Amino acid sequence: MSTLIQIAAEPLAILSGPQAVTDPPPDLFHWPIVTHEDEQAVIDVLRAGSMSGHDVTRAFEREFAAWIGSTHALAYPNGTMALLAAFYAVGVRRGDEVICPSLTYWASAMPVMQLGATPVFADIDPQTLCIDPDNIERHISDRSRAIVVVHNAGHPCEMDEICRIARRHNLPVIEDVSHAHGSLYKGRRVGTFGDIAAMSMMAGKSFAIGEAGMLVTDDRHLLETAAAFANYARHNELLTDPALIAHKGIPLGGCKGRMNQMCAAMGRVQLKYYDGRIQQIQNAMNRFWDLLDGVPGIAAHRPRADSGLTMGGWYAPRGLYRSDELGGLPCDRFCQAVRAEGVYRCAPGAGAPLHLHPVFNDVDIFGDGKPTRIAFSRHDLRQPPGSLPHAEAIDQTAFSIPWFKHDRPEWIERYAGAFRKVALAADQLL
Repeated sequence: MSTLIQIAAEPLAILSGPQAVTDPPPDLFHWPIVTHEDEQAVIDVLRAGSMSGHDVTRAFEREFAAWIGSTHALAYPNGTMALLAAFYAVGVRRGDEVICPSLTYWASAMPVMQLGATPVFADIDPQTLCIDPDNIERHISDRSRAIVVVHNAGHPCEMDEICRIARRHNLPVIEDVSHAHGSLYKGRRVGTFGDIAAMSMMAGKSFAIGEAGMLVTDDRHLLETAAAFANYARHNELLTDPALIAHKGIPLGGCKGRMNQMCAAMGRVQLKYYDGRIQQIQNAMNRFWDLLDGVPGIAAHRPRADSGLTMGGWYAPRGLYRSDELGGLPCDRFCQAVRAEGVYRCAPGAGAPLHLHPVFNDVDIFGDGKPTRIAFSRHDLRQPPGSLPHAEAIDQTAFSIPWFKHDRPEWIERYAGAFRKVALAADQLL
């Protein structure tokens, strides 16, 4: 009898049965992989006293641009500042509107409010958990300035259709790649389809080098504008546009925007091994979902195998929940039972929808006498409950799953067995 079948036949742990998973190896989920080579690269920067220099960072930018497939890369201290610079570079200014998905980290939208613009949220596709192309166009107005796409949990957005919509309305596309370093869309790395892309490289990400960010683009003018706004010292080297050179010496946004070279040094080492390491992750995560194929109530959040799309490092992986297939069992009860089986990571949802958060609806951040989100808009653009139904239902339609860093079949089978066991015994939990 296979481990998977054996586990499924046991009583549920939440009902006093044995746990499916006990004492997993600690490195099954440990990330990033840091070796002596990483440590030595960081020590070299420390000993040289060049933490705030540019030589290592410039080399990292060149190597990262070549890896992702862009002409230019510009390093930042975090992904939020890289996104802020990208918004400024494409021309987001006071009174503009920027369309972005409601289901994402706040940094995909919040920086536009620093520029006096208004985020307008679009709904998600319930299968991909990414921005729904069919929901973008209904939010476009004569004040729209850009479209932000987020490759949520590593799943590539539908870039062909999104780019068609953007061209039709003459709007730039900003890709937030913070979840999806190395993900492929039809064989090409995400971050190279829009006009400009930005991403976080903080410790928890799949490409993790400390606290860092990166901006990439093929457009020299966008690169220089981003550098002029928020990249102290580098803008002195990069600027060729006479209009920007006239302001050389002080970043227009009053932001230093400089990556610490210890992060850049680690980034160069991590990049050398990244493709091989995320292949291990992809093998492990796909193995997990293959073992659960056909189990009622749960479905993989991943592209079809023949689609030409991949999930990169599978950052913050999710499953899709179908309560109607389990007699109406709520997602939170399902997750509770899975956690009782010894699975450390299983919780309903995939983040809270931003369009309902009070910071985007009620807070007057800069003292303008009205909520900052609508301080400079023509009319009230806030979106009430019920306006984006798929994003609002996420706690009942998606759940988190373990993020395997190594392809260990015997352990992955145990974790898959826990999910299968609960799904097949759902009637006992109703």
